[in-house]
Parts: sequence; structure tokens; C-alpha cells
Amino acid sequence: METLLLNKEDVSENVRMPELIPAVEDAFAAYETGDAQMPAKSYIDLPQYNGDFRSMPAYLDTGDWDAAGIKWVNVHPDNPTHYDLPTVMGTMVYSDPENAYPLAIMDGTELTLQRTGAAAGVATDYLAVEDASSFGVVGAGVQSYAQLEAVADVRDIEEVVVSDVNEDAVRAFVEHFQDRFDVREGSISDAGHCDVLSTVTPVEDPIVSPDDLGDHTHVNAMGADAEGKHELADDVLLGAKLVIDDHAQTTHSGEINVPYNAGVLSDDDIYGDVGEIVTGQTDGRTPDDGVTVFDSTGLAIQDVAAAHVVYEHAQEHGNGYEFDLLGV
Repeated sequence: METLLLNKEDVSENVRMPELIPAVEDAFAAYETGDAQMPAKSYIDLPQYNGDFRSMPAYLDTGDWDAAGIKWVNVHPDNPTHYDLPTVMGTMVYSDPENAYPLAIMDGTELTLQRTGAAAGVATDYLAVEDASSFGVVGAGVQSYAQLEAVADVRDIEEVVVSDVNEDAVRAFVEHFQDRFDVREGSISDAGHCDVLSTVTPVEDPIVSPDDLGDHTHVNAMGADAEGKHELADDVLLGAKLVIDDHAQTTHSGEINVPYNAGVLSDDDIYGDVGEIVTGQTDGRTPDDGVTVFDSTGLAIQDVAAAHVVYEHAQEHGNGYEFDLLGV
């Protein structure tokens, strides 16, 4: 037996949205039905290096396939200026649940990028209006690309509005997608009045108010991944049909973490989690719904589901480098 080594390009080539979104949906369902194990994310704080490590293990059984793995990821803000390295880097170890053999070691950064987009795709499929044709994004970083790819996979998107203070980033986004969509730069309100809005910024002071949204906009709140981060005004969250991915993570470091821990927002204001919706226990969008919000923090089960997709397709396409890691 050999272990498959997959770099960023290998992961990117094999983690296509049409396969990834259903796999992430299956992961949400497995987690909801108790067919997944996902211990809490653990942290190793390294203040002497202004950084930390995080470990994210999970196992899931969808009925058709099962998978296990662990993502080892860091956050070192000084990396770009001091070492010419990314702030965040991830490594995924994907193992055979039956005998524990490490089937693959793969780039976890590209994996995270794409599975985060796929989670928004799942939520959009269940919570956006059926005839959604416009998409807005606030924040033109790398995640904005995955958001559009995912949303366009579940809805027939024609018009795209991108908003960011970085003009170069906006220009790059427009140039990348201009052959596929009617894409233009706009204000936060322009983006928010689209049928679907994704917010992918690291802000701690909310930048999206109720007036910035259409009457039936679905919002994927993707930017908050740490305590104190907060993109949507409290009134948006309180007035929306609010869906989360995981209670422990969202109340600790998701979009709702600030108002929840301040007592402004409570469990009564949370409609449910996405797993309840994909398993049919609760409704997605109904005719009476106005604004809907999905608070996504990113779960280890998503990483494992994405790794499964990557590994299966890499095997088919002959990607990666096989080597004898354990000598067994």
C-alpha cells in the first residue's frame, strides 16, 4: 500500500463543485443523524511567534461511503511580511477508516477554500429563492471566487456585483469572471440587493445593515472565523431566518458570536442548523420568508468530505505522487 501526495494543483483539479456540494451536504446530514464524529477543534497557542495551530479531526458515514481524516492548520499573521509565506496553511491527512492506513496527504489550504464555497452552495440551494439570478459578494479575496462558483452551481446566476475597498482585487475578480457573467463593481448595498449575497471579510465592525439587503436576499455570512469578527448588523441577524452550521462553533467564533455573547441574540433567535434542513427535519425557504442568513464557521466533516472527493478523483485521473510512507 502507498500514500498519495497531492499538492495544491492536484487538489484544485479534483475538487469540482458539482461533486463537492453534494458531498458536503451528505456530511451535514451525517452529522445531524449521528453518523459522524467531530471532536472539538483544538488549539495550540504560540504567542512567542504570534500564531497558533489548530487540529480538526472527523469521521463520517454517509451510507454510501465513509471517510476519516484530520486537518492541521495554522494562523500566523506575520508570515507574509517576515517569511514570505501565507498567513494560513493547512495539511490534510486522509485515512482509511477500516484499517487506518494513510491514503493521502494533501494540501489543506485549497481544500478549505473549496469546501467553504461548497457549504455556501448547500445553504443557498435550500434557502435562496428558486429563481435567484443575481449574486453579490462583499470582499474580493480568494474566497469570493469559490463563493460564486458554488452559488452558480445551484442557481442560474446571470448578474454579479462585487464590492471591496481594494480596487485591484475588484478588478481581478471582474476580469476573471467577465466572460461568464454580467459582472460589475458596486457598493455593499448594490451587492446586498442581489438575490444571494456572500460576505467574506474579516471585519469586527458590521458593514451590512438591513437597508443594504433586498426583501428576500439570502446571505451567506462566511467571514467570521474568530471571536470578535462580525460582518452583519445585529438587526439583520435578529430579523432574518437564521441558520447555523454548528452551535458550539458559531457562538464561539461565527457571525453570531458577538451579539450572542453580549446577550443581544439568543438561541430563540436561531431557526436551526443546516443539518436539520438537509435531512428534512425543518423547512428551508418557505413562501413567507424574507431575508435568510447562513452563519458558516467551517467544520472538520466538510474537510473530510472534500478530501474524499479529491482522493477518489485523483485516483481516477492518476494525479499526485505515490510513495511508501510507512514501509508496510
